[in-house]
Amino acid sequence: MILDPTAYPIDHVLRGAGDAPALLDRDGGLSFAKAEDAVARLAGWLAAQGFLPGARVASWLPKTRTAALMPLAAPRAGLVHVPINPLLKRGQVAHILADSGTAMLLTQAARAATLEAGDVPQGVPVMTEAGEGDALPRSAADTDALAAILYTSGSTGRPKGVMLSHANLWYGAVSVAHYLKLAPNDRVLGALPFSFDYGQNQLFSTWVAGGAVAPLDYLTPRDVVKAIARHGATTLAGVPPLWTQLLGIDWPQEAVASIRRLTNSGGALTPRLVRGLRALFPAADLYAMYGLTEAFRSTYLDPALIDTHPDAIGRAIPFAEVMVLRPDGSRAAPGEPGELVHAGPLVAQGYWRDAERTAQRFRPTPDHARAVWSGDTVVEGADGLLRFVGRDDEMIKVAGNRISPQEIEEAALAGGEAREAVAFGIPDEAQGQGIVLVLGGDPAQEPALRSRLKRDLPNFMQPSHIAWAETLPRNANGKLDRAALRRDWTDKDTTS
Repeated sequence: MILDPTAYPIDHVLRGAGDAPALLDRDGGLSFAKAEDAVARLAGWLAAQGFLPGARVASWLPKTRTAALMPLAAPRAGLVHVPINPLLKRGQVAHILADSGTAMLLTQAARAATLEAGDVPQGVPVMTEAGEGDALPRSAADTDALAAILYTSGSTGRPKGVMLSHANLWYGAVSVAHYLKLAPNDRVLGALPFSFDYGQNQLFSTWVAGGAVAPLDYLTPRDVVKAIARHGATTLAGVPPLWTQLLGIDWPQEAVASIRRLTNSGGALTPRLVRGLRALFPAADLYAMYGLTEAFRSTYLDPALIDTHPDAIGRAIPFAEVMVLRPDGSRAAPGEPGELVHAGPLVAQGYWRDAERTAQRFRPTPDHARAVWSGDTVVEGADGLLRFVGRDDEMIKVAGNRISPQEIEEAALAGGEAREAVAFGIPDEAQGQGIVLVLGGDPAQEPALRSRLKRDLPNFMQPSHIAWAETLPRNANGKLDRAALRRDWTDKDTTS
């Protein structure tokens, strides 16, 4: 796809041929022409509700047809869409509704029945069905106008709303469609939540390239495999825990054969996962990507480099300028760790109704009036590729050594004794912090694991505590929940 530097309102993203498939669902699917008409009529219904321009409208839905079209219909009606992850429970939903100042909640009757008194702000209607109104034409909105508020998973504290403009969403769609080389004959399996920027972009980037999306709510990894075979999916996006699950089951040849590309974000790919995915899908391009909701996405690694540089997150995506900076704003030297800072039109407008946290995260650099400081430590190699080191608030300090939990996790998984791993630091009087390693798998493997880690890691990187679990907790976006494990460990420690 050719990069176009012009931004359009996000509801213009349906750019495929009129009779080509845009949405593949159990109701028979929608062509681009029918999807455009459905967006126009859903927008007309929203406009008929009498909300003020810029009002927030929330949706709390699984991957229904309405859920796929709301991100376009709400902005077309001059409203701001607030998608709520369907995995969230009533307490989290109540926070988002109150914090966003929503004017309406669109959900299902079964979900509405779980809400209790006070969860929905007074006077806010709860709609369990969307209607159709007079078809509205494509929006002529200012592309800097607010189009959506996406709430982060809230691994620490309550979720915060990231404000995204039409331009933010548009440039993200065009950028991804370009570097993934999406085409009209692509069929993308939408397995990620639409409330997750990575999942929502699967809709936008596919549609702007003229391809089709097959939304999927899945319970088991086998559901994903069956959906790929059913739709002939060419593209699958995931996060590391999903890849771990998918590599643990058998794949029919017809499902493997249709896949052209795999994309990963929401956590770094380990060398072991790279080897497993390359072995299972030898003909597919594997894209390692890095992003943050506050700037959508910052980097991707050219698939031609994944085998020789499995630890890299690559270079800036189109429309992004990324820098590795020291705390004073000066550029870090090659090989010197620094904070990843992102500037350009993908940078969000800040946090909804939170000037203090916006000022902390969205700050100028010596060369840019506005940028987002990720809080992530990366290093740029002599080869020009960026590599993730760790989050500043997750780095472990043992006897003065700064340790990335990811490095411990990768070492723990390298020998195959465990399926999944999460590392974090806890207070230790002697060394400052001790390392806790929580593993998914068979505890009988611990002696072999400890022996190997003693062989492969220096003394200061050895875990002081190892625990095993049948399954490890995940947050609403499917990522392993390090914060929850750390809280559980701390709570257990204080009560023992």
